[in-house]
Amino acid sequence: MRRRERWGRRCARRSVEAGVRVPGHTEEKTQWEHPKTGKRKRVAGDLPYGWEQETAENGQVFFVDHINKRTTYLDPRLAFTVDDNPTKPTIRQRYDGSTTAMEILQGRDFSGKVVLVTGANSGIGFETAKSFALHGAHVILACRNMTRASEAVSRILGEWHKAKAEAMTLDLALLHSVQHFAEAFKAKNVSLHVLVCNAAAFALPWSLTKDGLETTFQVNHLGHFYLVQLLQDVLCRSAPARVIVVSSESHRFTDISDSSGQLDFSRLSPSQNDYWAMLAYNRSKLCNILFSNELHRRLSPRGVTSNAVHPGNMMYSSIHRSWWVYTLLFTLARPFTKSMA
Repeated sequence: MRRRERWGRRCARRSVEAGVRVPGHTEEKTQWEHPKTGKRKRVAGDLPYGWEQETAENGQVFFVDHINKRTTYLDPRLAFTVDDNPTKPTIRQRYDGSTTAMEILQGRDFSGKVVLVTGANSGIGFETAKSFALHGAHVILACRNMTRASEAVSRILGEWHKAKAEAMTLDLALLHSVQHFAEAFKAKNVSLHVLVCNAAAFALPWSLTKDGLETTFQVNHLGHFYLVQLLQDVLCRSAPARVIVVSSESHRFTDISDSSGQLDFSRLSPSQNDYWAMLAYNRSKLCNILFSNELHRRLSPRGVTSNAVHPGNMMYSSIHRSWWVYTLLFTLARPFTKSMA
């Protein structure tokens, strides 16, 4: 018996030196970890037929093979260990930066829904309009350039001839055009379930609209603000409905308050001497978020929600067409940013 115990100890010692930790022996565990790979194993199941676990007088556990008449400190079940890798819950978010608009809407049926997208003849607006149309929605592309808007409608119909898409004239730089558009839309006597305020101007040289306001501020914010006010009753009648305002992370890099913390209206539509294109864009995007938050507070009790979204940094769209420097910058960043889809 002592000879068998000495032989068992030698086997256990060699196993420990080789990286095997004997379950139920010195550490009294049923799992072991390889010192190099870090992989964990555990003993599972009952002892093989003919084996029995016993405890010596000194408290050490040993195993007796009654069939072959031998004793060992090694658990024979080590030959049949299983991986000890507890399943970890999947924490990957459902959508990420590589998700396309078509993937977002997969399996959804928007038949009977009316969607209005401003600036939908190119870029993010076109991808949004196309995705809704290909999922059954009646999509209205509200654009300043009717030629390009009609071409966009043709491209959508080219992908699915049954798509319901049409173009309407909307120039956000003219408040009269916004009013005329709202009247024409209401004359259709249709609902409005989704309004996407997407159109925007970026890096424009200083100029005033015919309404006497700085162009970036009016196109990016005030025009949409006025449009939503004019269509507010339609949205409420169509509830549940939603307004999506395409803003930007650049809203964080500006302020529209003066030194005393009061709203400074001169910063919203600055004079030529106080104008900087990037700052004007940032301020307009900040206005987008403030507007969206307040709109949600007022209309959510009536079934209309409002959300502001950041589409992504340095996305290669036509928004940077106003200055060749920005076009070059966006072109260089294009391989590292999201696609329009």
